[in-house]
Amino acid sequence: MLTLGFDTATDVATSALVWDGEVLGELASRPVSVLEDVDALFRQGGVRPHQLEAIAVGTGPGSFTGVRMGIATARALALALEVPVAGVSTLRALEAGAPGSLPVIDARRNEVFVLDTEPRVARPADVEVEGRLCVGDGAVRYRAELERRGASIPPDDDERHIPRARFHIALADDYGSAQLVEPIYLRVPDAERSRR
Repeated sequence: MLTLGFDTATDVATSALVWDGEVLGELASRPVSVLEDVDALFRQGGVRPHQLEAIAVGTGPGSFTGVRMGIATARALALALEVPVAGVSTLRALEAGAPGSLPVIDARRNEVFVLDTEPRVARPADVEVEGRLCVGDGAVRYRAELERRGASIPPDDDERHIPRARFHIALADDYGSAQLVEPIYLRVPDAERSRR
């Protein structure tokens, strides 16, 4: 099965094209340029868009705008190409890239998104990290505090800090209508907070 995966929930957008378990191509971009990356993946993999059979998209949590952009792109591509879509948590994809780790995504506002048993938002000081390997842009941003409290964090440029799209594809299992894919926000967006 030819599957496209991408995630735009963090500052680094990732995308991958996988055919029956073989990665045909994988890209990471900053700033986010998901459609350009998807086009490049099709050319790099030597396949045409009409051959695509499914899409796996990151559902967050992460940047509100990034999550919305990724899901909207997945819905548009699914409609145009008539393929099913599966949503995959960005935190779970990070965890898949570093098994046994605690995924930590920068949530701004001096908070992080973490995956305990379920995704949640917390202050870095409220996350139990002693003896844990922490990965993700939140782990990088709050490195000093988390390491002081006993966490182990790979170097800033380590690949484990990026939610690679190939893991979204590996984790995806519930393909269906793109309209059923829901974002994981965990809190109201900044724009809504400012209107209150």
